[in-house]
Formats: sequence, structure tokens, C-alpha cells
Amino acid sequence: MEKDEIHLRRLPAAAPWGPHADSEFHGVDFLPEDLNVAPDETGMRVNKKYSCLPAEEKGIHIINIRAIEDIGYDQHESTLLNSLSKNPDADCKYGLYFRDGKRKVDYILVYHYKKSSSGKTLTRRVHHNDSSARSTKQDQPLPGKGVQLEMGESEPHVDYHEDDKRFRREEYEGNLVEAGLELEHDEDTKIHGVGFVKIHAPWNVLCREAEFLKLKMPTKKMYQINQTHGLLKKINSVIQKITEPIQPKVAEHKPQTVKRLSYPFSREKQHLFDLSDRDSFFDSKTRSTIVYEILKRTTCTKAKYSMGITSLLANGVYSAAYPLHDGDYEGENVEPNDRKLLCEEWASYGVFYKYQPIDLVRKYFGEKIGLYFAWLGVYTQMLIPASIVGIIVFLYGCATVDENIPSMEMCDQRNNITMCPLCDRTCSYWKMSSACATARASHLFDNPATVFFSVFMALWAATFMEHWKRKQMRLNYRWDLTGFEEEEEAVKDHPRAEYEAKVLEKSLRKEHKHKETDKEKLTWKDRFPAYLTNFVGIIFMVGLTFAIVFGVIIYRISTAAALAISSTPSGRSSVRVTVTATAVIINLVVIIILDEVYGCIARWLTQIEVPKTDKNFEDRLIFKAFLLKFVNAYTPIFYVAFFKGRFVGRPGDYVYIFHSFRMEECAPGGCLMELCIQLSIIMLGKQLIQNNLFEIGIPKMKKFIRYMKLKRRRSLDHEEHMKKKQRYEVDYNLEPFAGLTPEYMEMIIQFGFVTLFVASFPLAPLFALLNNIIEIRLDAKKFVTELRRPVAVRAKDIGIWYNILRGIGKLAVIINAFVISFTSDFIPRLVYLYMYSENGTMHGFVNHTLSSFNVSDFQAGTAPNDPMDLGYEVQICRYKDYREPPWSENKYDISKDFWAVLAARLAFVIVFQNLVMFMSDFVDWIIPDIPKDISQQIHKEKVLMVEVFMREEQGKLQMLETWKDKDKKKGENCNNHSPRLSRSHSESLSSCHSYPLNV
Repeated sequence: MEKDEIHLRRLPAAAPWGPHADSEFHGVDFLPEDLNVAPDETGMRVNKKYSCLPAEEKGIHIINIRAIEDIGYDQHESTLLNSLSKNPDADCKYGLYFRDGKRKVDYILVYHYKKSSSGKTLTRRVHHNDSSARSTKQDQPLPGKGVQLEMGESEPHVDYHEDDKRFRREEYEGNLVEAGLELEHDEDTKIHGVGFVKIHAPWNVLCREAEFLKLKMPTKKMYQINQTHGLLKKINSVIQKITEPIQPKVAEHKPQTVKRLSYPFSREKQHLFDLSDRDSFFDSKTRSTIVYEILKRTTCTKAKYSMGITSLLANGVYSAAYPLHDGDYEGENVEPNDRKLLCEEWASYGVFYKYQPIDLVRKYFGEKIGLYFAWLGVYTQMLIPASIVGIIVFLYGCATVDENIPSMEMCDQRNNITMCPLCDRTCSYWKMSSACATARASHLFDNPATVFFSVFMALWAATFMEHWKRKQMRLNYRWDLTGFEEEEEAVKDHPRAEYEAKVLEKSLRKEHKHKETDKEKLTWKDRFPAYLTNFVGIIFMVGLTFAIVFGVIIYRISTAAALAISSTPSGRSSVRVTVTATAVIINLVVIIILDEVYGCIARWLTQIEVPKTDKNFEDRLIFKAFLLKFVNAYTPIFYVAFFKGRFVGRPGDYVYIFHSFRMEECAPGGCLMELCIQLSIIMLGKQLIQNNLFEIGIPKMKKFIRYMKLKRRRSLDHEEHMKKKQRYEVDYNLEPFAGLTPEYMEMIIQFGFVTLFVASFPLAPLFALLNNIIEIRLDAKKFVTELRRPVAVRAKDIGIWYNILRGIGKLAVIINAFVISFTSDFIPRLVYLYMYSENGTMHGFVNHTLSSFNVSDFQAGTAPNDPMDLGYEVQICRYKDYREPPWSENKYDISKDFWAVLAARLAFVIVFQNLVMFMSDFVDWIIPDIPKDISQQIHKEKVLMVEVFMREEQGKLQMLETWKDKDKKKGENCNNHSPRLSRSHSESLSSCHSYPLNV
């Protein structure tokens, strides 16, 4: 019998106590006669607490602990309870094992139940009498099942819904037991009103499900991994020595020279696998995956109403379902475990300079999460060369700013160029030299090096994608996913709970009308209202984004006019910067708010579609969320890059909004500087506020709230909360895992900032690199310490995200081509240099890009109120455009210079796009998707596996031939033997015909 079990002596049939002489006395159910058996058998029967069937059906009655005092167990006679003074939680490692200390907890189901006030009083009383009161939960009737009350006692009222949930739990858990799982309940926890079902998968169930899921497991066969030779070997050894300080100190990260041959598990071929240690053959990640598949497959049926685990969770029958973490990650005397190792070597900011232990991450969290962090690591590594080149380009702009002739001409006050007003009436004429600072700053980002950087980043994106594909293949080989197909995963892709509920509703409605019971499914007609709602909703959200950007434009125009009136002459030069900065901050706040709103709306729109499987749900959610968040993040940037200053008109014929607000213009140096400000503030703001502050602050706030709630509970029940929590109680207080979509979305939007407008902001890769160094450790810490352990999911790639990345890479080439040709002055400078320059230099370029306007041609009411603001009367003012002068026959018409520059811009877009696309495709073609050594190793594995099976077949044939030869020789001996034989000898020879002829 186990140490923590209770021996109950059977009382005589005729108990001499009062009127109750039967087996029930004051609400006490005594053990039956047949319980007085061997200790081992008794222990086995009493310990069947994982059974979900009622106690009456098992023929076992457990003593009602509430009547202990009534039958004479007083304080001085409490030797029975005192015998349990040893804390059993240490034997089960505080919830990691069943109470027997042998069966490992593979999964946890959590449910809420209503606890009667008498039960609470009893709990406190027992805890008061015995400091080790947790051990008394062995006395409870089938933990998780309520005790039976006498008819005379007042039974606590339980409503219909609670009864229904309890019945469904009992039926579902009974089906789980029939599927081979072992269950154990625990309601005596520190979290009142919450019960836990511990699930253990025995060896035969693990083998059965591993075969069904086609899990590749390591065999006994080991082979040598091909090693490099010669110069490559020396280079690799040098690199390993150099990078040794930045390698994580985990066994899984060390380079391996041998590898076990893997093969899909089969019970018929168990002799091929290394089963020397059955406890570790299936690791905790694999065990939880197997149990989860059984949970999804098992249903409870009431009439025609079928509910799986997803439906049970959705309907509140169970409140949570999750696998356990391996143990604690901090504190004294913590046993070594993978979670603690991950916390020390991965989820710590102190190891930000080290490589990630990706193999250990995969071992603990599964392939899908391992691939995310592997992709994030590759992306961060590839940002290093991009950041270095971006810094060089920026430094080149800083070094050549004093040699830039156009900016020098703009800053030269001797040119005395008078510019036209920036707004009607309130704005006056201004000197071009007042925009000197803006012109010099524009050169930092608008120089010939940015064109090179745009080409470089396009090739960088293509190289990054190819590098990731190769890295992905290496991981597939190391993680034994080379033969894994998505079709295998689709076999166990069960319908979602919402889909099952909709189908049930449809079938019941159809049965009520037509009395038909055929199996139903949702068609496009059923989903048409949802599709229509999705279309209208997405159009509305996109329109809302455009409306907000338009509102910010109105703010910029009105604020600029207001500041121009109230500002001092010295402050008017900073009006443009002030308006730009404040407008960008408004855009940033709106983007952050709408990001959260759009995420919720995208999820709601996907839910009303009722996708059938989780994969379909995830793909549709990703598409909607990416579309809305992409439009939300990039619409303000697209406006500045391609629309601002394009539809302004000219002095005397401006374009107005609502007949009041004049469209804003670009600065004399172009809109590229403003685009850079817009991009940098939005990118840095999203990373600092949304990505890091929210990810750190919100979990800390939730943890603080939970701490305050527990602190209030401790004051009410101090002794209960002084005990150490079970592992499943601690994990229940963690945040549930919400999927990888938010993590990927965050990085994909950042990838767009890095590639789409990199021509205007060469430092974008640097800021992305700094953010990702923190992001990796932040996500790691969140997964290890703040989230419940997610169910491991097999995956061989990053799914739809790869296609999104490729799409952004292709779009980046087109956008950068238009930014260089239309937003920057790169093309006008080339046209002037080779077509209009008299001496082959850039002298006179500024004057060439400015047109003249006669102030007498102003429309009535639009001329400046103070025409003498500069101290002299202005006759001709200049504005940036290619138009005919006022003394021309076709005054203010578009000049031929405009068409020459436009043709050059379009030609550049075509040439740049096709050239860079060709170079990207060339990089894609020249770099093989599968590394040569990996393809050789995969081929070697196939050959070795064929050899293993050939040897096995040859061994069978040899054994068969041996048996046949023996049978043939004995048959000949029987035929050739003399008929005069002794009886005993003849009997011995008669057995020669009894050997089988086949094996």
C-alpha cells in the first residue's frame, strides 16, 4: 500500500451504536466486506482515483470525512490523521506526478465548481487540527466527486447548468479512461472553487498514438555525420573557437558528429528503437501532444449533442486545458530541468549576445515555436550587415553635406531668392535661405548612396529569404521533419467547436422542418452573411484609416496657418518642423490604438465566418489582421511619399479642400526629409511603446493584480496559503498561450519598415536590429516565465508568413523605385546635370527647379496681408515647379522640362524595377534551397534505412531456411529408420513432424 493511503478497519455488521446498525452511520459509508484483502490489492482499489465513474458503480464506498467527529475521532484519538504527517506533495514533486509518485502528469484539465459552505468550514477545521492537512485529500470520495449526504441533511442547492456541466465532465472523463488515459482529481487546492484533473498516458497509449500520428522516433542505428575536410575544416574550427564565448551552455547546442537514424514509430517494429529507458523515450513535449490529440478526438454525447474538448472549453464545462511546465525556474534547491536551463541560457537579458539554444527550445516548446525563434534569430543576424551598410550610407551623407552644391546654393543669402507665401493672406513672402537647415538635413538621406542602398536592400531581402530556406532545411533534418507532410497534420486537424455548434444548429433546424438526419456541413450560402459582413467591415475599416489620415492633413494645414500668424519672425522658420513632428505623434497614437482595435475586429470577422479547422481560422485571421494593420501603419507614410505636394496647384490657382484649406506643399529640399521623420517616429514609437512597453507592462500589471488578490486571500486563510502550491496551480495562474500571430505580425510590420521605404531612412535596419536583440529575450522570458506551456505543434516551415515576406520583398523594390524617382531629387539632378548644365556641374540646379510668379496675378483675397514683411516690395516670387514664366505666351503652363523629368523618372522606375527583380531572381536561382551536405545526409539516411530493413528481411529468410532444413533432415531420419524400434525411440521420432514449416 502507498505511504499516503489510509487503512480503514471494517466494523462489525452489528455496530453497537445507536439506531444506525447498518453500513451507514450518521452519513458515514463504511467499506464493504471484500475490502479486507491483501494490502496491495486494497491499495490498488482505493487508489483508482483517476476513474471518472461514480463510486457506487465501482462498488467502493469511501468514508465521509465530515462525520469523523460523530463516530468518535476526537482530538485525542486522531492517530489516524497524524499518521499522515509526512507531506505527500514531496513524493509527487508538487504536482508533476500522480500521488503515487510514479505516474507523470502529462496534461491538466481545470474546471470550476460550487463549494458548499460546510465543505469550507470542514477544510479549515481539518487544517487547524493537522498541519499536514493536504494529505487528507486521500480521504475524500473519489477526488473531484462530491460526497454523498444523508437524506436528513440539507443538500446544497446546485443549479441545472452546474449539474449539466458535471454530468458532461463525468461522461467525457469516462470516455478518456476508455481511451486508455489515467485520471486523478484534486479539488483540495489553494484556489477555492477550482478543481484539477491530472491526466497520465501509460506506455501502451503512447505507443498506439505515436504510431497513429507517425511520429519519427530515434532507432538504435547510429551513423556518422559527414564532416568537412581540408581548408573548410580548419576554417570551421577557427570559427568555432572564436564564437565559443557566445554559444549557449546547453548540451543540445553542441555540434554533433553522430546522429541516430529516425523512423516513424511502429509497435510491430519496437525492436528497432532504443527502448532502454522508456521513461525518457517520449519526452514531455511529445507526451502532452499525444494526450492533446486524444482530448480532441474524444467526445461526450448526450443524445445527438456531441462535444469535444474545444466545445467543452468554449461552453465552460472546463475552464482551461494545458500541459505542465517542467518545474520551477528560480529559487533555492530547484531541481535541474529544461525550463530552468532555458531561463538561464535563453530567457535572460544578460545573454543577449549569445546564440539561441534553438534545439532546446524545440525540445521544450515544439517545432512551430522553435521555427519562430529560429526565423527571428536569422532575421536579426541578417540585419547586422544591413545595419553596417546603412550606417556607412548615413556617414557618407554627413561627410559630403558641405560639398553638396544645391544645398550650398539654398543657404547662400547672396542669391536673394524670394519665395511665394505658403498659405493665403496670413503667410508672407520668405527667403529661401531660411530653409537652409532643412536642405542640409535632406542631403543626409537624399544622396547618390541611398540609390545604392536601395539596390543593396532589395538583394538583401532576396538573400535573407534564401538563407532562411536553407536554415529551415537544416532544422528539418536535425528535427527529423524531412518526411513530414502537411497532409499528415491534416489527418488530425479536427473541426473547431464553433463549427461543430453551427453544424449542429443547422442539422437540428433541418431535422425539425424535414425530418432528415443526414450529416450536414456549412456551405457558402450559410456563410454568405458573414462574407458580406467581412467585405463591408474591411472596406469600412480601410475608409476609417483614410479618413483619419485626411483629418491629420487638415490639422497640419490649419496649424501651419495658425502658427504663421502668431509666431515671431524667428519662429516662423520652425513652423514646418513643428507641424510635422506633432502630426507624426498624432499619427503614432492613432496607429497604436487602431492596431489593437483592428486586431479585435479581425478576430471577430474571422469568428463569424466559422472556419472549419484551426488552420483555416489562423490563415484567415492572419490575412485580415495583416491587411488592416498594414494599411493602418503605412497609409500616413504613403501620403507623405507619393501624394503630398503633388496636387497643390500654383500661385494664383491653388487647389483647396472645402474651399478653405490649401493643400500643403513640400519643402524646397523635397519631401524626403519629412518622409524620414515620419518613418523614424512611427517605427521607433511602435517598437518602444507597442512592442516592448506593452509586452513588458501589461504582463507585469496582470501579475501585480493577481498578487494583490492572493494577498487578500492569504489574510483570510493564512495556513492554506502558507503551503507550497502544486505545479498545476502555479501554471493555472499564468497567462494562456494566444498563438504566434501577434509575434509574427509585429516582426512582419517591422520588416516592411526596413525594406519598403529604406531609401528615405538608411538607419532603419540599425533600429530594427537593436529592437530585435531585446525582442528575442523579451519573447523568450514571456514564453518561459509568464505563459502556460503551449501544446507542441509539428511544423516544417513558418507557413503563410513566408509568402507575406516574399510579397513585401517584391513590393519593396517597386516602392523604393518610386521613392527614388518621384520623392527624392535624384532624377531631376541627373536630368539637369546631363541636359541643362552649362559647365557639367550642379551649379544653377536650384534656380532651374524654381518657376516665377507675378504677384499681380494673385486671386482676390489670397495675397499676403503684409507684402512689405521682408522690407521691400516684391514683384516676382518663386515656387518649386516646372512651369512657363509670366512673360511667356503660355504663362504658367507646364514646361517641356517637366515632361523631360517625368520621362526620366518613369524610365528609372522601369529600369530599376526590372534590374533589381532580375538580380533578386538570380540570387534566388544561384543559391540552392537545400544545402548540399544536408541533401547528402538525407540520401544517406534513406540508404541506411533500406539496409536496416534488408538485413531484417534477410535474417527472417535465413531463420526460415534453417527451420526448413531441420525439418527436412528429421523427415529423412524418420523415413530411413529401421522398423524395429523401441517404443520410446519411436515416440521421440514421431515428434519430427510437429515442427512448423513457416515462421
